[in-house]
Amino acid sequence: MGLLAVLGLVAALLLTAAPRLTGEYADRGLRADVARLPHLVRDVSLAVERPAPAAAGQADLERYAAALPSPLPNLVNSRWYAASLDEEQLLASGDAPPMDGGARKMFGLRAQTGVPEAAELTAGRWPRTRPGGPAEVVVSGAVAETLSLRAGQQLRFAGRDGQASARIVGVFEPRDAGDPVWDDLGNALEPVIPVLDGEPYIVAGVTDWVGVDVVSAGSGVPAVSGWRYRLDERRLNAATLESVTAAVAEARRMSWTSGATVQTSMDSALSRFAGQLHAVQALLAVVQAGLVASLLGLILLAARLAVLRRRDEFALLRARGAALSAIGLRTLAESAPVQPLAVFVGWLVGTRVPGRDGAFPWLVVALAVLTTAVVPALAMHSQRRVAVVTGRADVAWRRPSARRLTVEAGVLVLAGLGVVLLRRRGLDPGAGVDAYLSSVPVLVAVAAALVAVRLLPWPLRAAGRLAARARGAVLFLGVARAGRGAPVALGPLAVLIVAVSTGVFGGVVTTTVAAARDRAATLTVPADAWLTGYTFSPDAQDALSGVSGVTAVARAWVDSNRRLVPDADTPSRQLGTARVLVVDGPAFAEVVARSGVDVDVPAALRAAARGDGPVPAVVSPPVAGDVGDRAAVDVQGRLYDFRVAGVADVFPGVGLGTERFVVLPWQALPEYEYTPIIPNRYLVAGDDIDQAQLLGVADDAQRRRQSAVLGVEVTRTQVPAALETWRAYREDLDRTGANDVLTLAFTAGAAGGTALAVFAVGFAVVADAAGRGRMVSRLRTLGLSAGRGRRLLVYELVPLVLVAALTGAAVGAALPRILGPTLGLSEFVPGVPVRDHLDSLVLASVLGLVVLGLVTGLAVENLMSRRMRLGEALRLGEEK
Repeated sequence: MGLLAVLGLVAALLLTAAPRLTGEYADRGLRADVARLPHLVRDVSLAVERPAPAAAGQADLERYAAALPSPLPNLVNSRWYAASLDEEQLLASGDAPPMDGGARKMFGLRAQTGVPEAAELTAGRWPRTRPGGPAEVVVSGAVAETLSLRAGQQLRFAGRDGQASARIVGVFEPRDAGDPVWDDLGNALEPVIPVLDGEPYIVAGVTDWVGVDVVSAGSGVPAVSGWRYRLDERRLNAATLESVTAAVAEARRMSWTSGATVQTSMDSALSRFAGQLHAVQALLAVVQAGLVASLLGLILLAARLAVLRRRDEFALLRARGAALSAIGLRTLAESAPVQPLAVFVGWLVGTRVPGRDGAFPWLVVALAVLTTAVVPALAMHSQRRVAVVTGRADVAWRRPSARRLTVEAGVLVLAGLGVVLLRRRGLDPGAGVDAYLSSVPVLVAVAAALVAVRLLPWPLRAAGRLAARARGAVLFLGVARAGRGAPVALGPLAVLIVAVSTGVFGGVVTTTVAAARDRAATLTVPADAWLTGYTFSPDAQDALSGVSGVTAVARAWVDSNRRLVPDADTPSRQLGTARVLVVDGPAFAEVVARSGVDVDVPAALRAAARGDGPVPAVVSPPVAGDVGDRAAVDVQGRLYDFRVAGVADVFPGVGLGTERFVVLPWQALPEYEYTPIIPNRYLVAGDDIDQAQLLGVADDAQRRRQSAVLGVEVTRTQVPAALETWRAYREDLDRTGANDVLTLAFTAGAAGGTALAVFAVGFAVVADAAGRGRMVSRLRTLGLSAGRGRRLLVYELVPLVLVAALTGAAVGAALPRILGPTLGLSEFVPGVPVRDHLDSLVLASVLGLVVLGLVTGLAVENLMSRRMRLGEALRLGEEK
């Protein structure tokens, strides 16, 4: 009864805690994903060209917020109104250098709520433009330094229809550059500096509402009014995910005002997260079904054991005239004070787990009823017929009844039919978890257990005949007892198979996802580190090689939408565009070797040398279909002929999901002294790389390149170098989306399956402890030592544990392949096909489970027989 209470407590804890943890982890993942989204994706923005006055749009800020579809108004925590002039239509000039000449200055202007509160003036004042006067503008310290602007300086803004005068009245610095108020003012905080001849400066400044009207009227550039609403990710949760997604989609379709456009991709981002969450909920449902089935199996076994232990008592009551209801009420009176209380304690502990409160716990109530009524029900069922002589409890391999064979065949049919339906329909938790389809893996494991139970006697009988010829009786007795298999020991075998299959299933899925993520990380960062910039000086590789921790460096150039033509002599005919990667083949191979990543650099790229003919290239299948055997591609404005030396679906460094790409060997491309290929990426190998020093050297190389192009000393790089390591990218994959819920499913399956498997072994030992004690006591009088007594238990347990472990491992390893795309594992890996992967650690864990099960069995046996008295088992008629 105590064992039954513990099982009820654990089952209630699982049924209560698992949904709460799932909800908590799903909410965390959702909020973290939304917080990482760029503002153009996560915010709901409205934009429209409106005539002056620009200040009039402020009155609509609250009105539009209230008009958002429910529940969005309650989720908005920040809102901004802005009037802006596009920098692409507005050129600035002045009377002082460098504004009076040189590269063009594309200068955007913006008036926006919240900017004065988020900035601090370092010179001058905030704009107060008077109607008809010059527009007053403030700029950031970065813009002022780049264009040598100062307070009081006069500017002219030229548009399509005229010019407008302006004056710089102040310089500011942002209090927090990461404040979302600056999201649309990126060019105001970080101006774009020209790198190549002919490129312009791209900057922005802040003015007031009247200033926007003045410049718009003078230049003819229309002002764009915009309203931006930020949804507070802290108010989002997985329960409202569907309603928020539908509301954002509805906001995009609404007619706000004439000519207005709505910009947001929040609904797409939420839909992607919902897809991951549905997939992981399906996985969790499968794992939870396995664990619950194992617990229910142990509960039934514990109840049956309680009835078998008291069969003489019940038989005596029936012989004295007790009705079945009297036996049921007697056992119910014993269960009622204990079992509901144990289930309540498990539910109470489960409610302390972080997470949202769900619906009424009907499953917990059903569990309390089950654990309370199962012993009375089995007790009454066992005494339907009054018997004087009891049968042998140690013999189970008798001819099964037709009813039992029918039930077992039904389980096999249900398992097979479930697999077919599951592969056709899949699991869709969004429409509610299908109890039957979610339990298909459990049915498969139970079917395998039934087959194992039917097949196990045959090899054990053969082993028994061989053991009879060996010296000593210990091996023979152990195999014989395992071959007889008491009825209560067959249940642990089935539970053990289900538990092991659940744990192995979780382990296989874990290693499958991990292997796919490793592959995704390698395709994205095909080295220890991937250094990215705008343009580096040609001599940057030598400087980077001298950084502490760097062992090898390979230069690369990557760009998208490069022209493909039949050959360099006929550039007019295009064959489409492609993403181009130019990489030094031998250096790439060295970096890969030193980094230890799983990348095979094609021999055509490694061995290519500079010559007169087309260079060898690796292309994607769509490009190969368009170009045939050879073509030419644009690399930094020059066409290079290439021949197709290899076709690959993916290539490291090109980027995940890129369908059209061309990879060229740098060392084979002809270069000229004044027009070399300028690298914008570097592959870096090394341990404990000094990242700060590496980024400093990279930015120095970028400044040297920009200074050479502009002819003046540049102190600020246009795009600061960024370093992405393989390890950081791989860890980031483990932190995105509903990964915490996925980890919970894996952990629950592996840990819970292992614990229940060990518990089932211990139960098998406890179930027949009395019979084993009688046998060992008799053998001890014949000279059996304590060590051989323990060895007898090992011989008896080895077939049970080994068969269950191997069968469960086979089922668990086969389930991902059987279920196939139903699991939806591709949702957790970006742009990489998911292939079943059975790690050697999973196999080792199965063998470890066998050893752990045997050790547990010995420990339980020692605990049960510690106070055993030898004489008690030898009394005539003693059967306890």
